[in-house]
Amino acid sequence: MLPTIAPFGSWKSPITTDLIVAETIGLGQIALDGDDVYWIEGRPREGGRNVVVRNGADVTPAPFNARTRVHEYGGGAFAGAKGIVYFVNDSDQQLYRDTTQLTNVPGLRFADLIVDRQRLIAVCEDHRAGGEPKNTLVSLTDGQIETLASGHDFYSSPRAFGNHLAYLAWNHPNMPWDETELWLDGRKIAGGDGESITQPEWSPDGVLHFISDRTGWWNLYRWRNGKVEPLCLMDADFAMPQWVFGMSSYAFIAADRIVCAYNVKGSWRLGMLDTQRGNLQPIPSPYSVISQVRADAGRVVFLGASPTDPESVVQFDFASRKFTTLRSSTNVRIEPDYISEPEAIEFPTENNLTAHAFYYAPRNRDFVGPPTEKPPLIVMIHGGPTSAATSRFDLAKQFWTSRGFALVDVNYGGSTGYGRPYRERLKGNWGIVDVDDCCNAARYLVERGDVDAVRLVIRGGSAGGFTTLAALTFRDVFKAGASYYGISDLAASNDTHKFESRYNYSLIAPWLEGREVYRARSPLFALERLNCPIIFFQGLEDKVVLPNQSEMMVEAMRKKGLPVAYLTFEGEQHGFRKANTIKRTLEAELHFYSRIFRFPIADRIEPVRIENL
Repeated sequence: MLPTIAPFGSWKSPITTDLIVAETIGLGQIALDGDDVYWIEGRPREGGRNVVVRNGADVTPAPFNARTRVHEYGGGAFAGAKGIVYFVNDSDQQLYRDTTQLTNVPGLRFADLIVDRQRLIAVCEDHRAGGEPKNTLVSLTDGQIETLASGHDFYSSPRAFGNHLAYLAWNHPNMPWDETELWLDGRKIAGGDGESITQPEWSPDGVLHFISDRTGWWNLYRWRNGKVEPLCLMDADFAMPQWVFGMSSYAFIAADRIVCAYNVKGSWRLGMLDTQRGNLQPIPSPYSVISQVRADAGRVVFLGASPTDPESVVQFDFASRKFTTLRSSTNVRIEPDYISEPEAIEFPTENNLTAHAFYYAPRNRDFVGPPTEKPPLIVMIHGGPTSAATSRFDLAKQFWTSRGFALVDVNYGGSTGYGRPYRERLKGNWGIVDVDDCCNAARYLVERGDVDAVRLVIRGGSAGGFTTLAALTFRDVFKAGASYYGISDLAASNDTHKFESRYNYSLIAPWLEGREVYRARSPLFALERLNCPIIFFQGLEDKVVLPNQSEMMVEAMRKKGLPVAYLTFEGEQHGFRKANTIKRTLEAELHFYSRIFRFPIADRIEPVRIENL
């Protein structure tokens, strides 16, 4: 049967919001313990509860929620050893063994757990004194907490071998991708001076390994005989920015064999590194996004995804050379004719440079657009801003493309996966480089003939929300936008948690001497230049981007008479986790665009109140 001709945006899609929230879970931290495989499942249908799962069976029953709030972003919330699971419970941030409470010290938070013989080692964040919390490295033995390291602003990645303890430390104003130090048994052995070190790990024979970007790329090294030795120097990133604890992109299968993930121009690959010869052999796989790499002598387990495969817990057996899916983030199976696969694009941007993105064309086997019409384009911006867009299959993206929208996911200057110089394009230039690159991605697709020049939309969350608001305010490219807990006043964004409290110093300028720069780049103070509609979404318990960031912008737009919609959500923090919230925001955003661009929609959606329209 021939496809129906219908306006872009109006196509009937099998990818509904009910399908997305009912059949989709989040997957997180992986751990191996003998024959057992553990992982975290974030379940929207259970209010976003994080569950520790062992071999497919729940370990942490309701109402336990295995989530730490150290650095607010958490990570490393559990550890498994000899069949026992230790975890941090979200409601009280205390440590538990199975379901038995181990600590009862209100105001302390724990993360990055490891089991070392008879003790538990963790990063501790102490909020008891008020003001900026104090971070330390601690051990827990028989209910007693002992401080192992203190004096730095931040700690992560404790790794023990015998009587030796390695860890990372860093201080304000650095973020861990700017500069960290590697410490071993109380002395610094590497890092500092603008070097970012991440993921220290011991080989089975007791040699300390780590990843460093000292060459401009996050490559693998080891500490041997008092010296740092490179293992495999190449123009690829073997790590991603340490936004959360417990990250892992490599693991040992033998003393001289490392299985690793590495990123080449935004696409992840799996490989086997012979540490004696420095020889890296690719392991052919269907996955373009790989993280949480854990291994033993016979297998590697990781989170893997591809443009057509949702993120899954995957096991690769070295003997059979076969990949097995242990758990998928969704049980939904979409016919290929409804799936838009990404095209990696490079496009020209300011200062004679090139930027990167993934472009998704509209696709739905049942519909085509009118021959005289081009599709509207959604420019999507990742958060961070030190982060990256990936090519993994995402039902939320397919929600848009299967309805007739084109979509481009931009890895603007400042994104990771393209080396440190690309990452540092954003230094001092947040609100400029990212905005230019997003505008130039849209222009490139218009000039290529892919999309409608008068129906360009931009959307983003958190830092991506700021880029969204800045692009709508300071550039005349986009006709509408959606801000998810976005920053509107950069000065107010300094009122945030400890981990990010100096982040703006490198992205914009030191505060207070740079306050005029903050004001000049803040959309809130340039509303005379804003002339297009925006929909705002905000969690009312967000401690990273406070609700007043959205509220100030909405109120200013009301007074100016610009079309604006504002939806708030009780119980939501930074990043929406509840099924009802995810469903409502997607539907509301679609309804908003349909009203702004005046096209019909096939879905039955609760209307959104749009003021001044």
